[in-house]
Amino acid sequence: MYTSFFGLTEKPFAITPDPRYLYLSERHAEALAHLAYGIAEAGGFIQLTGEVGTGKTTVLRSLLQQLPPHCDVALILNPRVTPAEFLQCICDELHVQVLPAATGSVKALVDLLTHFLLDAHGRSRRVVLMVDEAQNLSADVLEQVRLLTNLETATQKLLQILLIGQPELRAVLAQPELRQLAQRVTGRYHLEALRRPETIAYIRHRLRVAGATRDVIAPAALGELHRLSRGVPRIINVIADRALLGAYTREEHRVTSSLVRRAASEVYGRPVLAPWLRWAAIAGAVAGAALLAVAIWRTMPAEKPAVPPATVAQAAPAAAVPAPAPAPPPRPQLGALLALDAAGTTMDSAFGSLFRMWGGEYLPSNGLGCVQAANQGLTCVWQRGSLAQLKLINRPAILSLVDDTNSSRQVVLSGLGQGQARLLIGASEVEVPIAELADYWFGEFLVLWRPQSGQLRPLRAGMRGEDVGWLRHGLEQLGGLPISEPSRDVFDAELERLVEDFQRSRRLSVDGVAGVQTQLVLDAALGAPGTPRLADTGTEAGA
Repeated sequence: MYTSFFGLTEKPFAITPDPRYLYLSERHAEALAHLAYGIAEAGGFIQLTGEVGTGKTTVLRSLLQQLPPHCDVALILNPRVTPAEFLQCICDELHVQVLPAATGSVKALVDLLTHFLLDAHGRSRRVVLMVDEAQNLSADVLEQVRLLTNLETATQKLLQILLIGQPELRAVLAQPELRQLAQRVTGRYHLEALRRPETIAYIRHRLRVAGATRDVIAPAALGELHRLSRGVPRIINVIADRALLGAYTREEHRVTSSLVRRAASEVYGRPVLAPWLRWAAIAGAVAGAALLAVAIWRTMPAEKPAVPPATVAQAAPAAAVPAPAPAPPPRPQLGALLALDAAGTTMDSAFGSLFRMWGGEYLPSNGLGCVQAANQGLTCVWQRGSLAQLKLINRPAILSLVDDTNSSRQVVLSGLGQGQARLLIGASEVEVPIAELADYWFGEFLVLWRPQSGQLRPLRAGMRGEDVGWLRHGLEQLGGLPISEPSRDVFDAELERLVEDFQRSRRLSVDGVAGVQTQLVLDAALGAPGTPRLADTGTEAGA
């Protein structure tokens, strides 16, 4: 979505573990070195702990890539099993054949593993058992794990065990009944979050791998990313991805600190303030308490000296001071408007407004709005994009906003102009600055479409049908070309070239495939009758 906008080849902050994006900080490299040494030299257990998202799985995958060829690995990813199931999983990972009679028997499974381990030792092979999410191991399974360490020769353990888990694993192993197991832990390492310089280097590394040739994220925003993520790589990825999407919807080519805070608010589900605003809020609370104390003190009754009656009689009346004219009420901000009209910002309310603009009727239906649209010959199209895309589509759209309480609100975009957007919030129509709208909108929208061919599908080379004919005729009409015969309903090389030219002229992704976006923009350019348009807010429409 936003990749081409920022000159990227792919999304840089996906949370899936891609080896190409591996960044080993000093702490990750140290943890990896500890584990590699423990597997090569030590016996018994090795323990790796870390908070959620700190990169334990990354270290584990790096370790697997560095293991020597003479190592056999059993990797257990789901430790919520019984002792017999745990042993069965190890056998499955090591390709130990288990006969049906041995299934479910702890003794039979241990005998099979013992035979396998002795055979591997005789062939100078090393067997490593890795257990991820080890904090979820039950006491019975942990005891079985301990018994596995008894499998040894006179000089060497037959099985090296690596336990990987969250900090709770340390508390689990500290239980008195597991002291025998804890005594056999020969290596421990706790993986901490990234420091600020490491966070910045991590972000820049991922952007560079994704093809960035410039600073997509401002230096100050990098510092905010570290502060709000606390250096946890997974949270860094989630916030950075949302911040890039937010910048894309605002058509800003650089992520700012405010966009990072907005993205963090959505991720955490609560408002996130700038550091100076947080301290200002604290200072304001202190100052408010002080002013309250002063106000209470000043309102307390005090003894006043008696005034002679003559003095009172001689006092001249004070001149009347004209009261100042009342100031006009301030214009409500978008956040306040959303808070004031909760009933008018539901999906049902938004669908009702959008249906009326299409001349249809909508009945509240618990999320079945698209079903009702289909019954009226319309198709729902959910997309993520920018206001520039909505300008090209030129249709009213339901925007999904995130308010100051991180609640989802739905409004209808009915008009768009230079710097202003017109919104339908319940029964009210308001104009708000586009910059203010962008603070609450991360690019998600829904439009209705009445396909001219009656169906909706991506159109590409080799396809044929009524929709292909509509595509060809529409492009020929826009280009001032001779209209083809109705029989030319095949997507050939000539039509692919027309599609590419149209995409290039509208600044769409040029791939020669008429996807939903291309078809919507084409339909808007053709000006199909009966299709509502985005109103101009008074100036040249733009985003």
